Amino acid sequence: MSSMRQGVALSVLSSCLFAALYYYTTVLYPLKGTEVFAWRVMLCLPVLALVIYRARGWHEIRTVYGRLRKEWRLWPLLLLSAALIGTQLWLFAWAPLNQKGLDVSMGYFLLPLVMVLVGRVFYSERLSRTQTLAVLVAAVGVAHELLQSGSFSWVTALVMFGYPPYFILRRVLRMGSLSALWFDMLFMMPGALFILLSQDMSLLDQFSSFPCLFGQVPLLGLISSAALVAYVSASRMLPLGLFGILGYVEPVLLFWVSVLFLNETILPQAWFTYVPIWIAVVLIAAEGVFSWRRPKPPAESPPRRRA
Repeated sequence: MSSMRQGVALSVLSSCLFAALYYYTTVLYPLKGTEVFAWRVMLCLPVLALVIYRARGWHEIRTVYGRLRKEWRLWPLLLLSAALIGTQLWLFAWAPLNQKGLDVSMGYFLLPLVMVLVGRVFYSERLSRTQTLAVLVAAVGVAHELLQSGSFSWVTALVMFGYPPYFILRRVLRMGSLSALWFDMLFMMPGALFILLSQDMSLLDQFSSFPCLFGQVPLLGLISSAALVAYVSASRMLPLGLFGILGYVEPVLLFWVSVLFLNETILPQAWFTYVPIWIAVVLIAAEGVFSWRRPKPPAESPPRRRA
């Protein structure tokens, strides 16, 4: 049980650190969102290597390297995986600098509902009554937003429709979470290095003109790496259902960071979009809590063999 409490604490900690990172992006002047994304990739890769070492997961990495030598189709799939998750990492760094924080949080609120529909359409998973009700309630908020503005923000759409193909691809690749994350970061590293080296102001000029970057950039790596380590550790300690439920903490924090610290405003009519979607998220989360806490039926004992 202590391991369970530790996993819950780590999951909540990772959400808090990602929310802090969301705000911290805005104080890294003169870095723009694209440069912040590139620094995150470069600084997280060595930390991820340490996590894999501590988790004794290098055998997974070697297995994938072996597959790459034999399965040429794996190369474009891994590149696509890195592009999909890289787009989300870039958006996470770009949005708070461009007053799109609320749009990102809305996308994360809608993502679990989209994943429920993806499971129904692509994997023939049956929707429970609660899930069906949640989708219908969320549809009210979506319909209001469409009637009010004619469309969703492209940022919201990119989050809610960009992650599902990544998760589907993860199933196709048949890779563990650590090995998948390692190759995602590894394939993003050349692009990140290109971004940092092709800026209008060279790295040397940036750090000499803005000496605060000598402390701020390493702190960016520390926050990002700590969030990543806490997230991965929690995912390995907690049951999948409970881990998924705790994932709802992050969009709530992103919402309040956007409102309280990034000075984004919510128009009165926007509440008719937010409230139904929040109710839907609560329904999905409540169902997950009840199903996780429900005692499992005892396994049937095998039939006795007759003498």
